[in-house]
Amino acid sequence: MDNIVDSLNKAYQEFVAAAANVLETKGSSAAQKTESTDTALESFKQKWETFGLACDQAEEFCLVDEATGNSSERLTGLPPISAVRLEQMSKAVRWLVIELQNGSGTAAAHPSTPFDGRFSEDGGQ
Repeated sequence: MDNIVDSLNKAYQEFVAAAANVLETKGSSAAQKTESTDTALESFKQKWETFGLACDQAEEFCLVDEATGNSSERLTGLPPISAVRLEQMSKAVRWLVIELQNGSGTAAAHPSTPFDGRFSEDGGQ
């Protein structure tokens, strides 16, 4: 389980760093599409896919864990991941990628699907 957590954490950190790099590159190029912004976006896409695979592996582990009756919360001290929250974050990231690829220069979520960091199902998290 530690390997899964470490893999997920590493993939997440690389994903966040790639997202920051995209924003920095876009800002330094005056929101113009350049070779460096294309390279940053490609790296971001790769890190996003790697993070997605790490999430899938963690989810598979949790499903097996639930099926066998083991509690991941008991083992890690962390509450289970909300699938709804993960899906909404995924949509927000997809909109960011689309906006960056279209050269809009904004980092906000798409207006028709606003991203709210608060989720009722997260309860006391």
